[in-house]
Amino acid sequence: MISPATLDVRDLVTGTGAFGPADIKNLLEALGSDPAAHRDLRGAVQELEEAGERSPAAAVRLGVCQHLLGRSHQALETLRSGDGGALARFYQGCAHAALAASDVAHVEKAREAFEAAQKAGYDAATCGVAIADVLRAAGRAGDAAALLEKLPNREASAEYWALKGSMLADEGAAIGDTVAALDKALAIDPGNPSALFAMGVINDRLGNDADAKGCYERSLKRYPGTVGALINLGLLFEDDDDFPAAERCYKRVLDAFPDHPRARLFLKDSSASGDLKLGEQESRTRDRLDQVMTLPVSDFELSVRSRNCLQKMGIMTLGDLARTTEAELLESKNFGETSLVEIKEMLASKGLSLGQMAAPAAVEEAAVEVVEPSADEQEIYSQPISELNLSVRARKCTTKLGIMTIGELVRRTGEDLMECKNFGVTSLNEVREKLTERGLKLRGD
Repeated sequence: MISPATLDVRDLVTGTGAFGPADIKNLLEALGSDPAAHRDLRGAVQELEEAGERSPAAAVRLGVCQHLLGRSHQALETLRSGDGGALARFYQGCAHAALAASDVAHVEKAREAFEAAQKAGYDAATCGVAIADVLRAAGRAGDAAALLEKLPNREASAEYWALKGSMLADEGAAIGDTVAALDKALAIDPGNPSALFAMGVINDRLGNDADAKGCYERSLKRYPGTVGALINLGLLFEDDDDFPAAERCYKRVLDAFPDHPRARLFLKDSSASGDLKLGEQESRTRDRLDQVMTLPVSDFELSVRSRNCLQKMGIMTLGDLARTTEAELLESKNFGETSLVEIKEMLASKGLSLGQMAAPAAVEEAAVEVVEPSADEQEIYSQPISELNLSVRARKCTTKLGIMTIGELVRRTGEDLMECKNFGVTSLNEVREKLTERGLKLRGD
């Protein structure tokens, strides 16, 4: 592979040399690591566009590059005047796939183009994965999964394993199975952006911020960077109080999508928080503890007996366990000393112990004055706050405040929530909207 630093982008695009999948991969590496490569690509595209009459081969080069610059409509028009070969067909499929997010009519057109590319000689596994990815994005996960398992030579395809892992994550499969698939993708292609993004999301949810950040940053070295990776990376930078780095992430999104609502709001909030002092080490330790407390018990290997007992007691997270005493666990039917030792070892691996949060929780609960809720309200109040599907920023802030259920949330006022660092008006409005959907309000609203 040619080094990104030595690749002549203009010559590759406007010349008469080779221009195949491997050359395009080199181009993507250069675009992800060298800002000057973007300038050279735009200049080369402009040169081809102004040339007027062009050969079918030049039309393919131009159409591919127009797609890489996000100009998919133009790419389709240009590629139609290409040579009709495998590369032209494949990138017609890519352009249709990019447009399918706003127009479902492009879903079948993308499928047809990828199938035509395969018949013309493009790699069968790559085409099949591309079709499956389009179907998945269109909400047809079943069709996508069925297609994936029929692909030839799929075991050697990084794209196959990356999509397989992402779909396992969508289904809520065991983390071990998901990570195993993503590891296989990265073993074949260490820079595969889809696998790196999915791995970043998993680490993000588990509170492994450093690993998540590393995965997101590596995924962005392969052009084009995904909006999800930039947004999530920005939030992680905010958690580290590195607001300038967070702002750079949001600005990169806005450079490509000037009206992107989340990027605009996050950039505004991040800029407003930029002059805040760095938190003390004690605060950072608390933040990490709060993240660990939200980890689901299901993420850990437990015996069937222990898992069933915890489920019957309504213990879903490590935080629930930390608020439960040994005596309370042993009162549960079939929960013996063996299960107790297993639970203690699991908590110890995360720096927690049984009952360590029990006393504070009881004191705090007793101090809150609430009207006795009805049976229906009790059912809603007992639901975990994850049921509200809050954004990453709002979710992390509620975690820092120790809010684990919807009932605990509605007992807080807007002012209580605003006391949390990085919890701004945007997040407060989001929480209010999510509660309103369920006929609920914050205390005092």
